[in-house]
Amino acid sequence: MYRFSNTVIGFLNLFTLLASIPIIGGGLWMARSSTTCESFLQTPLLVVGFVVLIVSLAGFIGACFNVAWALWVYLVVMLVLIGTLLSLTIFGFVVTSPGGGIVVPGRAYKEYRLQDYSSWLRSRVKDPHYWRNIRTCILGSNTCAKLSTWTPLDYLKKDMSPVQSGCCKPPTACDYAGVTLVPQDPDCFRWNNAAPLLCYECDSCKAGVLEDVKNDWRKLSVLNVVVLVFLISIYSIGCCAFRNSRRSETDYPYGVNRMSKIRPRWDYYWWRWWNDRRDQLY
Repeated sequence: MYRFSNTVIGFLNLFTLLASIPIIGGGLWMARSSTTCESFLQTPLLVVGFVVLIVSLAGFIGACFNVAWALWVYLVVMLVLIGTLLSLTIFGFVVTSPGGGIVVPGRAYKEYRLQDYSSWLRSRVKDPHYWRNIRTCILGSNTCAKLSTWTPLDYLKKDMSPVQSGCCKPPTACDYAGVTLVPQDPDCFRWNNAAPLLCYECDSCKAGVLEDVKNDWRKLSVLNVVVLVFLISIYSIGCCAFRNSRRSETDYPYGVNRMSKIRPRWDYYWWRWWNDRRDQLY
């Protein structure tokens, strides 16, 4: 029974090790995005994925070589990891729930406002260090260069990604002819026709980045839920198998067969029978 349980735990660790691959793959997929270039949400996901990979490998080795303390460490750390991944998934849903685009009349694209997103996400993109890296990445991806050949009709008929809508053009409501007396959006004054500038310092550009973050994180949250269900199932089965193996060691240690457990009861009845017979004889 002990060896069978160890085999079960070993296979479960192997499956858990395989389950870490989609977590790492999801983080790498998010990191390779050529439009948002955000790095502050996929980093925790990559850390969790690599820790699951390492711990599962340790548990697999512990099960194969019957190292009980390694299996205990594996079960404890896996419980912490499941809690961490669950917290990360819930946190992702909470911080990405606000936001969304605003329909522009007569246009196929939407525009985005920074104040519509969660305060935590706004504080991240307003951080000069993070925004400098994101801005450099967007410039290197040539996201706005793809619109350089558009005609005025294209701006009326074609759709744009959130980053293109927020970073590559001024807000549609801007009036540079000075016809209207309505107060202008501050982004209208941040806009510059120079290719390295455009609207990269606009709040609309930051909002476009956050919209991409929201869309990417929602896709990853679905993957996280599937992986969580898989990990919890494996962890539950692993706990049962490990408990059975410990019970087998305690109840039937090596060299003691199952009949030795009931032998004292037969000795007791034999002793009672002998005492009764002795009283009758003497």
